[in-house]
Amino acid sequence: MATRRENEAQEPSLVDENVLQRFQDRFSEANCIYLSCLGTEDGLITKSFGDETAKSYFQEQIGQAAYMSLLAKAKSSIVENLVEEELPQKHIKLCAVSTRIEGRTQIIWIVNAVIRDLAEEGCELPDGVVSTTEERFYRSMQFLEYLSKTLFVIKMDEQIAQEALQQSAQSEADIERQLHRSETMTQIVNMLESENGFGKIVDDILKMVCNCLDLSRAALVRENVDGQTLDMICEYAKEREWYRISEYQKVSKEDAPFFNGKSYMISSDSMIPESFARIFKADHITAAIYHPIVVNERAIMYLCFFEQEKERIWSADDVKFINDVKRIIQSILTKRITKNSLASSYASLEAILENVGCGIYVLDQEKKAVLYTNQKFKELFANSISNGKINQILFSDREMGLKNYFEEVFFAEEDRWLDVHKSQIDWVDGRKVSLCTIYDITDKKVYQKKIESQANNDFLTGLFNRMRCEQDLDRFIRLAELNGTEGALLYIDLDDFKHINDGLGHQYGDVLLKAISHSLQKIEGVENTCYRMGGDEFIVIIPDNSDGRLEAVTKSVQSIFSQPWFLKGEDYYCTMSMGIACFPTDANSVQELIRKADMALFSAKKEGKNRIEFYNDKDAVFAHRRLDMEKNMRKATLDECKEFEVYYQPIVDITKPGDPCCGAEALVRWNSSEMGFVSPVDFIPLAEYLGLINPIGDYVLREAAKRCRYWNEMGHPEYKVNVNLSVVQLLQNDIVKKVKAVLDETRVNPQNLTLEVTESLAINDIDRMKTILAQIKSLGVRVALDDFGTGYSSLNHIRELPIDILKIDRCFIEHIADDDFSDAFVKMVSELAATLGLFICTEGVEATEQYEMVKNMHIKYIQGYYFGKPMRIEEFESKYL
Repeated sequence: MATRRENEAQEPSLVDENVLQRFQDRFSEANCIYLSCLGTEDGLITKSFGDETAKSYFQEQIGQAAYMSLLAKAKSSIVENLVEEELPQKHIKLCAVSTRIEGRTQIIWIVNAVIRDLAEEGCELPDGVVSTTEERFYRSMQFLEYLSKTLFVIKMDEQIAQEALQQSAQSEADIERQLHRSETMTQIVNMLESENGFGKIVDDILKMVCNCLDLSRAALVRENVDGQTLDMICEYAKEREWYRISEYQKVSKEDAPFFNGKSYMISSDSMIPESFARIFKADHITAAIYHPIVVNERAIMYLCFFEQEKERIWSADDVKFINDVKRIIQSILTKRITKNSLASSYASLEAILENVGCGIYVLDQEKKAVLYTNQKFKELFANSISNGKINQILFSDREMGLKNYFEEVFFAEEDRWLDVHKSQIDWVDGRKVSLCTIYDITDKKVYQKKIESQANNDFLTGLFNRMRCEQDLDRFIRLAELNGTEGALLYIDLDDFKHINDGLGHQYGDVLLKAISHSLQKIEGVENTCYRMGGDEFIVIIPDNSDGRLEAVTKSVQSIFSQPWFLKGEDYYCTMSMGIACFPTDANSVQELIRKADMALFSAKKEGKNRIEFYNDKDAVFAHRRLDMEKNMRKATLDECKEFEVYYQPIVDITKPGDPCCGAEALVRWNSSEMGFVSPVDFIPLAEYLGLINPIGDYVLREAAKRCRYWNEMGHPEYKVNVNLSVVQLLQNDIVKKVKAVLDETRVNPQNLTLEVTESLAINDIDRMKTILAQIKSLGVRVALDDFGTGYSSLNHIRELPIDILKIDRCFIEHIADDDFSDAFVKMVSELAATLGLFICTEGVEATEQYEMVKNMHIKYIQGYYFGKPMRIEEFESKYL
């Protein structure tokens, strides 16, 4: 038999024999039981606990057959982690505890124990054999299961982290770095109380920041009284030859392109304008951050940080740390100017901590005193504070025993899950205190529980959804090929369903969809293979048509739609058209089969509706244009989407003087090398149908985010970019991960990225959309509800959705000047938005009269041809950058 080390040479193992041996011996000794550890394939991993007397005793009492029976049960059980072998001796326990990670059994603990409260009178144990109680034994089993799994989860996490952190320190180093930054920030905050001169204080701060962030050089530049020249008044550099303070005097502002009131963050991989490039080359700078020091709404100084030794990509932590330093220096300067007292230092610190975006509390654990809590903390622990239980939480035995930790904790009193990070720092007055930061992760935890139940079913009808349909269909096709049978896919679309919605209202349309769904599920033979694909489209799969079931099912479907539906107190008729494709005869792949059934459905619609059509080759003739477009679109997406170009339509803020541009909406255009310029109206629906909207959408999102970061770094930190998300993109399980990946890759400020979803999509699956949009917003991204007014959302739904902006559809703006309804609708929506704390953006503003009317309605954003059509990036930046 291969040894464990030979197996480990094949693939990484979670099993560490030494750790398991130490764990086993200590756990056995502490709980008065006898453990040994087995691998699923490698046999005994550890040496059994206990001396030879104990081992002989259990071997005599139990026997080899019982051990083999127990091991067989443990290996065959896929549900229970704890199995027990019944023995004639009631006071002897023989159990197996399996440790499973991601469904795979890693080890099996064999447990022997003597239960003294079950032993018969007169039963004597050999010297040295320990015993326990039955209650303690089973508690020990539960604890063993938990600790063993935790041990392996930690080991698995270590293996995953190892690859990403090959040349970095272990997690302790990350904590040290965080502690070092916290301690440095505390020292800088303490400068608020320093009696030293302003120049000496800034020199010390610059040195601390450079040492903490490992920067080459930092400086403070001041505007002179003449308003035309600059002096460097403070500087720190790692190397003496890098100092420039003596020569940087009376420098013209024209030679300092950063001194204009804006913040600049330029990494080594940033696009750099020529004016900055000259400075970087002359001073051997590879990366820089410039922050204005503002007094009385005017930038009088600039705080500058440089990297000269190596390339540097500014991280979010770097930027936040430097920004906090700037605010502290600005507070110190303001304090010196206004001659505030020592109390203003604490006020400045409080102002910083009140705006960090998480709950914070500071404890003096020695004196059991709460030194500080911010407003976010009070919101998170409102119930505990009102019930007088907060001190029990903050000064519990567990809290007092831990000085540094980072973990997820559930607080029952608040019914919340919180991420808690506790560390030791020096407080403003120099004493050692505990600083705790808290983030609310309840939504993430709730989502994890709901995601599985929502993954497979349509929220309205209860039928399986598109994703489940594709999974099942792929399985049925493979079975048909394997068994030499034939199945069928029935693609059903309701005829003129829009008339029901428009005539009776969408609530009755929903009633009809649910009634149809229930009727389809009652058809014999397809009870579990009915699916709602979205809107008024359904699919029924017949896995095996060898018994002629297809004819019976189609007749049953026709019978359902031959009867009236009782809606709103009256009978209404709704017919259907059906396209049928057989598998594997017509196609042997999921997408191809659905596409051909869709072609047959198109033929049924074309022939007058209320009929059934089977797929045949003639359908391909009608789809020639679409197939040609599909072929070229697939080719274009495989070529890194080079044929697609992102256009930008400006969005202006009409609440500010001069109606300044505040960003743009990113819109995709396709200039096909084979077909020429293709209208978005034609290719976007096809891209969504084919699933190609995912790579196209990813390309647009990534390009728009890159461009927005460039705008922000080039003097327009307020510029935002809007990107549309299609229904296909939003229904992808990894949409949140994709958005996060783009944020990480481009390092754009998340608050400057707005993702637009259409109203009809958001309301069609309100619970799922609330979850997805909430996760997206948790990344810092803004969410806009597009085409508002064209769907059928209730005001309550709008209130529930985690959105920031309502975009009123252009159809209301088009007639706002001569249609009382449009005018009233826009006014009503603007008042609604103000109540809900949302912004309004109107689309389609093209005329002066429309602009004037919208401006008088207290609407913030306007988008339309009045200010600019969608344009290439070169034209947009020449006008607005």
